Amino acid sequence: MLKHIPALLAPDLLATLRAMGHGDEIVIADANFPASFLGPKLHRADGISATAMLDAVLTLMPLDDFVDETAIGMAVVGDPQADPPIFGEFRSVIARHEPAAHFSTIERFAFYDRARGAAAIVQTGETRLYGNILLKKGIIRPAG
Repeated sequence: MLKHIPALLAPDLLATLRAMGHGDEIVIADANFPASFLGPKLHRADGISATAMLDAVLTLMPLDDFVDETAIGMAVVGDPQADPPIFGEFRSVIARHEPAAHFSTIERFAFYDRARGAAAIVQTGETRLYGNILLKKGIIRPAG
């Protein structure tokens, strides 16, 4: 056990987060997401919600503030303007950790394509539909 590290973050996921560099992306996916065969390293987080995992990851990982799209969800198929309740929860978690960050969405297959290039996918036990979010890692600025 270590201080100040959320217990939801398993050692292999911590290693992935630490190894990621500026601009690398990680996906937090729901239980329906086709994560196993997309290509990136897969971390299982069964029984954990996507929002709890997002909160844990953002406790340690900064979001990129050099680009507009740093936290990207999967748009609702057939209704890209829809705003499922989980999107509001994503926004709240992001605002607590990264007040300047903006949550946006992209089309389902564009999300899958982007996920293929991610450093890793964290597959949660999230059962709410559209519980998927892609995060672009930022930097930690020097002190002073």
